[in-house]
Amino acid sequence: MPAMKDDCIFCKIAKKEIETAVVYEDDEVIAFKDINPQAPVHFLFIPKKHIETLNDISAEDAVLVGRMVAKMRDAAREQGIAEDGYRVVMNCNRNAGQEVFHLHAHLLGGRKFSWPPG
Repeated sequence: MPAMKDDCIFCKIAKKEIETAVVYEDDEVIAFKDINPQAPVHFLFIPKKHIETLNDISAEDAVLVGRMVAKMRDAAREQGIAEDGYRVVMNCNRNAGQEVFHLHAHLLGGRKFSWPPG
């Protein structure tokens, strides 16, 4: 298992210490339903490796992050939202709205979105 932090809620989810509605999992990535959904489809995708923010992605993490994005694309297809459109959101640090400091991406779809988001 990749490096994790004991006090990180997403690391605890990846280690199965906290139960959640998992929608995808492999050795490196896990995805689960958001507990406060903002759209009919709202999943969080995280690497099992603890990376705090987008700013902390290393060159060695590029393949892992690419895999996470590919799995979001696959989930959008499986959920039937790929053709109509979906949104992927990654917030970096507090002013952007990051609340959990473990890299994660929101996959949202199933409704029309407006721009700018706020």
